Amino acid sequence: MMIRYASYFMAALLPLLLFRWFAPTSIGEIDFWLLWLFAMVLVSLPVIYAEIALAYRSTDAPVAGMQKLTREADASPLWRSFGWLAALVALVIAALVISGASSGLLTALTALDSAPTIPSFAVAAGLMVITVLLSLLGVAPLPIGLGLMVIGLVMGVAGGLPHIDFAMTAISLSEWARAVALALVSVGAGTGLYWFGQYLVTKQTITAVDDSQDNTQNLRSTSITNNSGSYRATKLVLPIWILQLVVGMVALLISGLALPPIGQLLYWVGVLFVASYLLHYSTQQLAHKFGLMLSLVLTLIIGLVLVIAIPTTWLVGILVVISSIAVLLLSIFAGWQMKISHLRKSLNFGHEAYYNLWRIVIRLVVPLALILALIGWVIQWLS
Repeated sequence: MMIRYASYFMAALLPLLLFRWFAPTSIGEIDFWLLWLFAMVLVSLPVIYAEIALAYRSTDAPVAGMQKLTREADASPLWRSFGWLAALVALVIAALVISGASSGLLTALTALDSAPTIPSFAVAAGLMVITVLLSLLGVAPLPIGLGLMVIGLVMGVAGGLPHIDFAMTAISLSEWARAVALALVSVGAGTGLYWFGQYLVTKQTITAVDDSQDNTQNLRSTSITNNSGSYRATKLVLPIWILQLVVGMVALLISGLALPPIGQLLYWVGVLFVASYLLHYSTQQLAHKFGLMLSLVLTLIIGLVLVIAIPTTWLVGILVVISSIAVLLLSIFAGWQMKISHLRKSLNFGHEAYYNLWRIVIRLVVPLALILALIGWVIQWLS
């Protein structure tokens, strides 16, 4: 039952996890809010549609699914790199929030006069090991993490909401870059998480019908055929996107919230539970090629390198670049490489005009928006 709602848990959790890294210093910048809303509609929504459509078409996880789709579309194996990049994006997000958790937990323990006398990088390494172990639980830690994070935030809200002075400021390419990054990363576009969530639901359904490996492919094909009339990508995409939009607005409003020490402890422990699912997802993708045990070791080693050797500000930059490239690959593959008939069936819009509009956006608008955002980030970093 929990697997069915994994995508919705992540839709609610990602904004809470990541807004603090990408929101502007002055949260009252009305123009930033407007740019973020624009990016949510123009970039994130079409990309989530693409991800769900490819998930439905492939009936497999991102790495294995991209292998099927590239063969089906007679496309270059280069496009399969999306699956590996998506797993890496999830791993970088996990490392970023675990680094934040190590600092947050030390701050809270210091306020309680209970801080250990060990360096922060050692705390981060220990938390990474704990989180990798938690990842063995799969989807189960998600509701626990969400509950702890919400309790911590409620304790902060009880102390008073932050005062926000709203004002219009000058719009720049750097501001557009932040808005696009926030819209993409906080909704998980390009991570393959919603693709993976649909795969888990499909796998659970097939297992419930028949545990025989020999009939798996036939059952998947039959499921696609039988459900083609009732299936609508919009039924999956819009609830996820609307939930992200609502939680994102709340996260923006409370991004400057000061949490009491106990609230900080609960919040950051919840973050670790959520990060474990991101590591679980990355491990499952690596396992397609390396096997489960070796994938766990690789996930732990890469995670330790990220949290120990790379500063948090660099992790943010790495996340922006890799996630933007992943989304760019996804949009170009879905818009230019996939067969029109296959995507039309996978999306199953109620009207042909909606499909044509989506195809124009995913082919032209999304790549252009991402390229402009990357230019904006380069300008910001150089300045």
